[in-house]
Amino acid sequence: MSKVITLTQFINNGKSDFCESVELVGIFNEIARAAIVLSEDIRKAGLKSHILGKIGSTNVQGEEQQKLDVHADNIFKKHLELSGEVCGIASEENDSYIAFSSKGAMHGKYVVLFDPLDGSSNIDVNVSIGTIFSIYKRISPSDAKVGLADMLQKGSEQMSSGYILYGPSTMLVFTMGSGVNGFTLDPSSGEFCLSHPKMQIPADGRFYAINEGNLNDFSQGLKAYVCYCQSSENQSGKPYSGRYIGSLVADFHRNLIKGGIYIYPGISSSPEGRLRLLYECNPLAFIAEQAGGLATNGFERILSIEPSALHQRVPYIVGSKNMVKKVMSLISTSK
Repeated sequence: MSKVITLTQFINNGKSDFCESVELVGIFNEIARAAIVLSEDIRKAGLKSHILGKIGSTNVQGEEQQKLDVHADNIFKKHLELSGEVCGIASEENDSYIAFSSKGAMHGKYVVLFDPLDGSSNIDVNVSIGTIFSIYKRISPSDAKVGLADMLQKGSEQMSSGYILYGPSTMLVFTMGSGVNGFTLDPSSGEFCLSHPKMQIPADGRFYAINEGNLNDFSQGLKAYVCYCQSSENQSGKPYSGRYIGSLVADFHRNLIKGGIYIYPGISSSPEGRLRLLYECNPLAFIAEQAGGLATNGFERILSIEPSALHQRVPYIVGSKNMVKKVMSLISTSK
């Protein structure tokens, strides 16, 4: 690019829908600040024993928490409350939602739902991980305490969603409902700079991400799709490449750029899958659709699902439009 555009300039120059929601500027500024702090901590995690390794407790899903999970959760909670526009949050690491009580935040217009550190199982082995977030306008009166109903909104009601990828470089990718843009952190200036404008996921791709260790437990339609991916009968005329990192953000980001599909289905031990509707599936589904892709549970659009619980899980299929349509057709015809 001939001219570097920072996130601040992008916002202030009206190159997004921020001008229609001034309050969101403050929220994004704090998300960016939290991401910069966490990015630095992640890069030094191997040298900081107090934030590396297991904490010795489990979260509400029964998963063993990593120290860096809790550290990330605390960083984002602190910065979101500082924005003054967020009245409450819900996160994968907390049993229930949290209503902010500080005078500046309790009457804020927005709630934020987030996974503070996606890919926890990869933390100790230095593989790319990320933060996923989703912003909704509160539905309760501003003079009342934020409630559960504010958190349990359909994905179609999102004002914005995004993710931060902590990899070889740190990237912030988000949508405001009118396209997707990606920003890369410049460590020398501490600024996120526009590096991937108007991102579009290719309609077809040659990458599929799925845990094939569970193949014998897949539905017949899903088994048929895996065979299709591994054959020469697909649209590319040769087998797709299997790419499964185990960090949803990293798998999604690769497919967003190069084209591909990510699948985490329900199996007998986890009939609803393992991914959380509110913290992972909805935010990335919003981005996928804004970039020309699709997201489904195999039968229903993810963004149309009515949430029933904070930590609700759903089977998840997301990625390139034609690839998602193909797997859905095989699931449908094999019922």
